[in-house]
Amino acid sequence: MQVDKELDARGLNCPLPILRAKKALADMQSGQVLKIISTDPGSVKDFQAFCKQTGHTLLEQAEAEKVYTFLMKHK
Repeated sequence: MQVDKELDARGLNCPLPILRAKKALADMQSGQVLKIISTDPGSVKDFQAFCKQTGHTLLEQAEAEKVYTFLMKHK
C-alpha cells in the first residue's frame, strides 16, 4: 500500500499522537494515506475513536514489540 505521509510519534503520550496526526491530515488530500508510528499503548483506542469521530478510515493497525503502527486514509 502506498503511504503518502509518515508521522513518527514514538515517545509521545496521549493526546500528542492524535494532535500530530490531526495536523498532518490537515495538509493532506482526500484519499491519501498517513502512516503513524507510536509507542503509546493508549493510542490504539485513541486512533479508533478519532477515526469514528472524524470520518477518516483506519485501514490497518499493528503492534510489534510495543510499537504501534497505524495506516489512516484521509476522508
